[in-house]
Amino acid sequence: MSDMMNGSVFEPDRPCGSARASELVSIERMSYGSAAVGRLSDGKTVFVEGAAPGDVVEVEVVEDKRTYARGRISRIVEASPQRADMVKCSEACGGCPWAHLSYEAQLASKRDAVIDALCRVARFDRARAVDVVAPCVASKRQWGYRNKLEMAAGKDSAGRFTLGFYREGTHDVVSVKSCPLANRYIERAPKALRGALRFLSSSQDLGIYRVGVRSSLRTGKTEVALWTPPSAFPRTAVAKTIQDALKASSVVRVLAEPGSARKVKKIEALEGKGVWEEKLCDARFFTAAPSFFQVNTAQAEKLVNLVIEGLEIEQGMYIADLYAGGGTFSIPMARLGADVVAVEVAGSSIRDLRRNAEVNNVELEAVCGDTAVELPELGELDALVVDPPRSGLAKGVVGQIVAAAPARVAYVSCDPQTWARDVALFEGEGYRLVRATPVDMFPQTYHIETVALLSRKTASKSFIPV
Repeated sequence: MSDMMNGSVFEPDRPCGSARASELVSIERMSYGSAAVGRLSDGKTVFVEGAAPGDVVEVEVVEDKRTYARGRISRIVEASPQRADMVKCSEACGGCPWAHLSYEAQLASKRDAVIDALCRVARFDRARAVDVVAPCVASKRQWGYRNKLEMAAGKDSAGRFTLGFYREGTHDVVSVKSCPLANRYIERAPKALRGALRFLSSSQDLGIYRVGVRSSLRTGKTEVALWTPPSAFPRTAVAKTIQDALKASSVVRVLAEPGSARKVKKIEALEGKGVWEEKLCDARFFTAAPSFFQVNTAQAEKLVNLVIEGLEIEQGMYIADLYAGGGTFSIPMARLGADVVAVEVAGSSIRDLRRNAEVNNVELEAVCGDTAVELPELGELDALVVDPPRSGLAKGVVGQIVAAAPARVAYVSCDPQTWARDVALFEGEGYRLVRATPVDMFPQTYHIETVALLSRKTASKSFIPV
């Protein structure tokens, strides 16, 4: 994980008086992070923001640790052909850290990140890692793909209400006019909502500290979620103003105290039904704040199709969907005739899942509980889907999956490092990784989703990777 310098490991700075002079650096590759990677004259790895593989740049070292350094570009000596012809985003929030790369370079670097994780973390031989990782599945929309924006609220230098995005790695709110990653219905939502909420806040402090916006290109439905502590609130005035500003079909208030835990106490529907509607894989999905739904709907369909094709679902197969959310995988599998049991710990998501199953007229078992607790109760499985959070599978869950003996496992991951760790555990327990397909859910960023297909080595039925 040396490419992800997140401050978790302390390394002393270079002593005072020994600062480096600027150096010419040839950029070798992208890290799994916003920065590119090169080497200084003494061989030390240097992370350089805004650089592209193939660049030759003059780098000023701004942070010099024992085993790595960080630098900034003072001059581009030779620009790489992997640079983008035009950068669409001009905002300063840092939400598009790879926008300076051509899209082909982004896809190649994301595949390389998955290969690198298998080699570094799972200790795969590089030849096998290269063979098992498929090309990265491109997104049809490279801009305007996001169905959701999450914005932070605060005060500007004049003490007025402001709304924007946290600058990466800080709690500084950057006020932007628009977000070109968002779909056309909500691209200008930051400016529109900032103006509306500033007007509403001029007479009283509404306590808003977070604002979420979801909008679907397929249904045309837009929902705005306002996060506030429990308090008096001008519901009617807020609903009307927000509706006028963004043509929102639903406005909700999420009552929760600020902080990292943000335990939700109540959801109030100020306007509309209090849910957001999306279509995916010919099914209707209703999602209530604060439940999770994939932010790139078209690419989420590709995730689902990879899982369905890889598991070779047949009528009557007994399949568990762990960390099931609102049913992104459960409902399409159940529609194909599988006997699906979906496990999800979040109460809001399990309510969405049950509603979505009913709306789509499918039968499945929805279990509200922790995966580690519920999995041993499911018995032997024909196949299993797991889509855990960024931290990967909790300790002991791989062993529990092995005990359930599914012939095939589809592992959907949003973090190559924790995924590779879990792949190594599966391989140590009699499973083999047969295919890993990166799917680009987040163009212009370094984030990557991976669909991995694992087969039990003693499975009686042949497993053919897609």
